[in-house]
Amino acid sequence: MPEQCVFESKWGNKVRVIDATYRQAGRCSWPVRVYMPEKPGMFPALLDVHGGAWSSGSCSDNESIDISLAASGIVVFAIECRKAPDYTYPAQVADINYAARWIKTHGKDYNAEPQFLGGLGTSSGGHGLFLCAMRPDDERYNEFKLKAKERAIANFSYLIAAWPVLDPLGRYLFAQENNRDFLVRATNSYFLHHNAMIEGNPLLALEREEQLVLPPALIIQGTADGNLPLDSLNRFATAYHAAGGDIEVEWFDDMPHGFACKPGTESDRAVEIMTSYAIRQITKYQ
Repeated sequence: MPEQCVFESKWGNKVRVIDATYRQAGRCSWPVRVYMPEKPGMFPALLDVHGGAWSSGSCSDNESIDISLAASGIVVFAIECRKAPDYTYPAQVADINYAARWIKTHGKDYNAEPQFLGGLGTSSGGHGLFLCAMRPDDERYNEFKLKAKERAIANFSYLIAAWPVLDPLGRYLFAQENNRDFLVRATNSYFLHHNAMIEGNPLLALEREEQLVLPPALIIQGTADGNLPLDSLNRFATAYHAAGGDIEVEWFDDMPHGFACKPGTESDRAVEIMTSYAIRQITKYQ
C-alpha cells in the first residue's frame, strides 16, 4: 500500500489513508495507519487496536470499520502492536498506552483534536484497550516515555470493543476445554503463567474492586462466537455497571468471532451501531 491513498465510503465520503510510525526504537519501528476525513477541519480522534490472540494481526485488520468511522468525521489511528512470543504481557498494553499519549501530542498533525480520544479494540485488542483505559497511570503500562516537553495521559473518553477478550484466564480454560490448541498456545506465549492471566484481567480487576477508571463503553458481540466464553462478557458488563461505569452490550444472533470485519447485513448494522455510539459520545463533549 502506498504511503497515502484515498478511499470512498459507501456513503460517498472520501477518506485519506496515511501510513506512518508512532514509535521508533533503534532499528525497530511500529506503524500506525491513519484514516482521515478528506475535508478541512479538526476532528475527534480514535485509537484502533487489532486482535490476533496477542500473537498475530496487523493495523489493517479492521480497515472496513476504520473507513466507516473516518467517513463519519473521526480520525482513526490503527496501530501495530508488539506480538508474542517475542513480547509478553504487558507489552501490548504498553504499546496502547504509548500510542494514546502519542496521539494526544501529535494528533494535530493529522487534523485530529488530541484531547478527545476514543478507543476501538477487537478481540485481544479489546483486552489491551480496556486494561490501558482502566489503569491509565500504571507504571508498567507507561514503560515508554515521550519527549520531556510532551506530556499526556493515556485516558479515553469512550471505548468500543468488538468480541473482546475481557477474561484471558476464562478464555484460556475455555480453549482448553474445547480443544482450541492455537488459543491455548497463544495465551501461554503472551502471559507465560496463570498469575499474569489473573492480574492482567479486566473482569477480575473489576471483581477484585480495584480502583479503576471506567469510561463509557460499548461492546459488540455475536452469540455464535466459538472463541470466547460468553458468560465472562455478561459478568464483565454486570461488574462494570456495579462499579459505576456506563456500559452497553449489543448482541448479534448467530454471529461468529470477528463477524463485523467481513461483508454482510449484520456487519453493516454493527458498524452503524459503533459509529452512532461514537458520535453520541463525541456530542457530549462539544
